[in-house]
Amino acid sequence: MKNTLTRLRKFNKVICISLPVVLSILLVRMQSLAHRELSPPECRVKKWNIPVSLTAENQNVFTQKQKAVLIQRLPVTCCQGDTSCLDEVLYGEIPDKKALVSAIARSLQYLQTANAVAAYQNYQVAEIKRDRVIKSLKRFRELLLKTNSATELHQAIEREFVLYQSVGKDTKGSVLFTAYYEPLYATSRVPTAEYRYPVYRLPPDLNSWSKPHPTRLELEGVDGLQAAKGKLRGLELFWFRDRLEPYLAQIEGSARLQLPDGTQTTIGYAGNNAYNYKSIGRELVNDGKLPLEGITMPIILNYFQKHPQELNIYIPRDRSFVFFQENHGEPAQGSINVPLTAERSIATEKSLMPPGALALIHTSIPFVNPTGKMEERIVSRYVLDQDTGGAIKGAGRVDYFLGTGKLAGDRAGVTVSNGQLFYLLLK
Repeated sequence: MKNTLTRLRKFNKVICISLPVVLSILLVRMQSLAHRELSPPECRVKKWNIPVSLTAENQNVFTQKQKAVLIQRLPVTCCQGDTSCLDEVLYGEIPDKKALVSAIARSLQYLQTANAVAAYQNYQVAEIKRDRVIKSLKRFRELLLKTNSATELHQAIEREFVLYQSVGKDTKGSVLFTAYYEPLYATSRVPTAEYRYPVYRLPPDLNSWSKPHPTRLELEGVDGLQAAKGKLRGLELFWFRDRLEPYLAQIEGSARLQLPDGTQTTIGYAGNNAYNYKSIGRELVNDGKLPLEGITMPIILNYFQKHPQELNIYIPRDRSFVFFQENHGEPAQGSINVPLTAERSIATEKSLMPPGALALIHTSIPFVNPTGKMEERIVSRYVLDQDTGGAIKGAGRVDYFLGTGKLAGDRAGVTVSNGQLFYLLLK
């Protein structure tokens, strides 16, 4: 992909990214979250799962083809008093309609491209066609603009739309959600005693490199400072102060950069060396340095702050390497080459899920409460499927874009929960 926020991401199952962190997912209280109820007691998660009748109806498809990833069903009827069923922030004190309308416009822009035509010509769910996705987006936008409450919008969707639910990781609809963000780092265009660790442009002769390509260790050395002696000489793009920062930028696939003169720019994904990502968080767990249960991005970062010398042990274990291009301040883009919208864009495996389509997610997301502490809330959000990622594989994975900067990063670092994913199509 030509992405910016499409990256190698999370956990270990990754392919070479040409498409959407990672440490975010490596991570987190997976066992303790696995059995969490995602709805109030009077309205438990069963209503969000694929109905048993539909699961049985499609069982032959599961066993014979292993390709049925979306199952058509009626919209979920909200239980009385279950606010987690509704996307209430669209009509809150600070209405979020504008952001969602903007995200819809970007998907509609993509759907007019030759890439979209090609993607939907080969899409495996016959009933989900590009024209139907376009009509669905336009009608949803009309309903969004003319309704005055989340309940009113939901009732209109029940009348006019059907849902195509992801079978998830268990054929019952259970999907693992993580989150990603665009980090902000202090950098320099020139090397100094303070700014020593570079990120690199895409080598112009990469396609002619012998295969397998050099690994991260072979490209930049154990300490991350040896690249000027090899194939990457002269390809330095920006320099960072801390070795971990350019590595995290590679994991995220993009970054916003603060330059010494106060100006900002952005970098985005340009290519990679064709190796699978290996999670250094997982390596810390394997070596007994950190426990698996309860591990989060902040815990991993804290470990390396206390043991910076160990970056030279763990970063080289990840053979993958990402190259960048300067995007001159443009917002982070997804794999369908449109800007991502905070809290309204998701990443899925694009060979399975409909690119640019309107979706509904229902899961637990961390928020900062008035006291400054992080708390999780069960929410429903209308989102656009606009990105992908090397580790976002299968029908049971979604990555949720949380925006730019430290707060988004803090939230992304502790986002791991089970939920459900639905696509909205006009009847």
